[in-house]
Amino acid sequence: MKLYSALFVLSLIWGMSFLFIKVLLGIFDPWQIVFIRCLLGILTIVPLFMISKQAVHWKTLPVKKLLLVGFLNAGLPWGLIAWSETFLDSGYTAILNATTPIWTSMMGVFFFSISLQWKQWGGVLVGFVGILLLMDIDAPGLTKNQLGLGIVLMLVATCCYGYSSQYAKKHLQNTTVWITASSTLFAGMLLSALMMILTDSWTLPENPINYNTLLSLIGLGVFGSGIAYLLYYYMISAGSAEFATLVTYLVPVSAVMWGSVLLDEQIHSSAFWGLLLIFVGVYLTGKKKKKKDVLHLERDRTA
Repeated sequence: MKLYSALFVLSLIWGMSFLFIKVLLGIFDPWQIVFIRCLLGILTIVPLFMISKQAVHWKTLPVKKLLLVGFLNAGLPWGLIAWSETFLDSGYTAILNATTPIWTSMMGVFFFSISLQWKQWGGVLVGFVGILLLMDIDAPGLTKNQLGLGIVLMLVATCCYGYSSQYAKKHLQNTTVWITASSTLFAGMLLSALMMILTDSWTLPENPINYNTLLSLIGLGVFGSGIAYLLYYYMISAGSAEFATLVTYLVPVSAVMWGSVLLDEQIHSSAFWGLLLIFVGVYLTGKKKKKKDVLHLERDRTA
């Protein structure tokens, strides 16, 4: 029951994160949002990590690999997502974010010598059809170029997630959850600080921070980046990685619901069909060989 409660709460938090980003874009630059999000996430996780009194072997930490994962799992994709939301509604970005497991499989094929079964390739194809449906929607107030740019930004962000997941699985197996989570947020904060300097967006916003903005900052940073990490890794440790990734199916539904209720966002019917196809694609790409089939293959190889 605890696992399913964590899954439900996490879907609400991450679904609402897209809403928080949309609200914050009214005052902050995308890279400012990433910096604040990472900073508040660190301020949430690190004290809890210190309370846990876990030993840290500083000399053996794979610093370069941790930084790379942080850049690709927080800093860069979060900036791209915020940028994409300058064009797209929060619900659409969440739907596109659901393609992450598909891109994770593709990154495994291209860069980590992972092979896919024909059903998984079929899932990739179905997922792409869902993306094409989203690209064909009629978005009021947006040109086709703006819509296309928003979609491309989101897909690049999900590719970053996919690559970093495969990379972390291969190179950070012996690194604790606390270290990985903390270093991810720290690396994201460094990258966003650099991007703020390069884009000349490091100055404080001129508009005053109101009550809704403050709530969005707390929601995105403390809950969406800090508490959410702890819930996600709790589900992995107490359940399994497969169980934790079930949140992929719930986040878009949660985000569309929040966007509709709180921001009066209208989702085109094509988006629901696109989301359905993406879900089917995610399901198929996540399908693995049955244990019996794998044993038969192993026997054939040793015969």
